Amino acid sequence: MSKAILDDQAVRRALTRIAHEIIERNKGIDDLILVGIKTRGIYIARRLAEKIEQIEGEIVAVGDIDITLYRDDLTTKTKDEEPELKGTHIRTDINDKKVILVDDVLYTGRTVRAALDALIDLGRPSQIQLAVLIDRGHRELPIRPDFIGKNVPTSKSEVVEARLSEVDQVDEVIIKQKTSL
Repeated sequence: MSKAILDDQAVRRALTRIAHEIIERNKGIDDLILVGIKTRGIYIARRLAEKIEQIEGEIVAVGDIDITLYRDDLTTKTKDEEPELKGTHIRTDINDKKVILVDDVLYTGRTVRAALDALIDLGRPSQIQLAVLIDRGHRELPIRPDFIGKNVPTSKSEVVEARLSEVDQVDEVIIKQKTSL
């Protein structure tokens, strides 16, 4: 059984608020790049860029990053679970830029740690910030988001899924119980 915790309007409002917070905290959008963590983070980054353009009247650069080879669980995967590389696409030099990493759901922090490693391999930003649609807690690493759409306290027996129209044909965030194998 699943329960919707954000509907399409709530997702839109959360992203609008995050866009305003990004502009405010960075005193504009000079030297700003949004980098979405694949898969759903890239769609959120693109939506944030659109909202920022509506507010500021200027385009902010958007890229995406594939963390597959930076994951710390690659050695635990079986041969049947070969990682699928999706590629990193950042057309703007990140050196001395403010990079905002964007993801859908922040949980243990391991995905963000992998994204930080991948980003640092590409250059040396002046600053890296983190924006997430959902922060569900249960961090295993000392990682904290700068911009949060919604804090959702959860138990480890629950799963939080962000569904986006670009992938799932609907905008919503749901929470459900983990299914046992």
